[in-house]
Amino acid sequence: MSKNNRGSDGVKPRKKSKGLSYFVRITAAVLGLAVGFCLYWFYLFSETFVDVPVMNKEDYSTISIEDSGSTTGGDVSSSWFDGGHTRLYYDPSHPILEVKQKDPDIENILVFGIDARDSSDYTCRSDAMMVVSINSREKSVKIISLMRDTGVYLGDTEETLGSRLNKLNSAYHYGGVGMMINTINVTFGLDIQRFVMFDFGSASSIIDLCGGVELEIKPEELSYANRYLDQMYLLDGNTSPHLERGGVQTLDGHQAVAWSRIRYLDSDFVRASRQRRVATALMTKVKNMSYAGKLQLLNDSAGVFETNMRSVDIMRVALKCFECMDNLEEHRIPDDGLYTIQNDPWMMKIDFAAQKQSLNEYIWGE
Repeated sequence: MSKNNRGSDGVKPRKKSKGLSYFVRITAAVLGLAVGFCLYWFYLFSETFVDVPVMNKEDYSTISIEDSGSTTGGDVSSSWFDGGHTRLYYDPSHPILEVKQKDPDIENILVFGIDARDSSDYTCRSDAMMVVSINSREKSVKIISLMRDTGVYLGDTEETLGSRLNKLNSAYHYGGVGMMINTINVTFGLDIQRFVMFDFGSASSIIDLCGGVELEIKPEELSYANRYLDQMYLLDGNTSPHLERGGVQTLDGHQAVAWSRIRYLDSDFVRASRQRRVATALMTKVKNMSYAGKLQLLNDSAGVFETNMRSVDIMRVALKCFECMDNLEEHRIPDDGLYTIQNDPWMMKIDFAAQKQSLNEYIWGE
């Protein structure tokens, strides 16, 4: 009998490749880690997701809209003193209407704060409103402030717009997050479908989780910021100290929010600029964190803010933002020269057609 281990055809059989075996094992391990990470991520942000339906216009006009039973993400039963926060205001008669994304490489997300005074004060007005426009093709992020006193016609579609001008920040009060987003989309020709909402407490919590933000404070701003700090102390009992000097310094969450709320020192335009500067400083702080630090932040922030983005969307948007943060721009609406002032009641009356065209050119380059 032959001892050369040849087969009947005279060809020596090949041994199994150890390299292939190692590759299979490594691949299986990586896939296992990825699946485990994704499952953990989904579990983590189940506390943040709010099920707000997005409905196409045909369905909106022909069916009876029932309460979806959507629930809030975080602790709304406790007061701000006990770490609670205000739930999202969703009116089931004003769902977010579906708008086709104009450019697959450009995504617009509404980030807004609410002017609540307690965790139960959810039918309030919106405060800061910013469109975060992420352009993955040009690797840029644009933060666009929408001035709260901009005069607009409220409604969900062109056909249902009201006949009387209201301030933009009242859309949330009258019709919840749906009417606010629909009004913005119709008025400015945008394609917003996703949002992130903060109240005063949750905004300050996110900043604290990042270790504060670095901002330049003017000496004349100190007394105004400290006045807002005192107001916030009455709301949630925070222990943030007064600001004592001007110049570049690191502010904690309550200090940064109080500073961003200053309005009567100068104008609402400067106030919106302060809000953008806080947002920019926060995004820059997160960008410069280590990968482990980013994961820890996401872990700690679950349930703090409210959003209709599911876990996979949060992951996707976060990664896109981190890639584009080296090219960060700021803008505000209305543009200079495209509005007039109405004194009673005070609001900015915009040139709707010109403003829509200008904003569309800024975002999409059209």
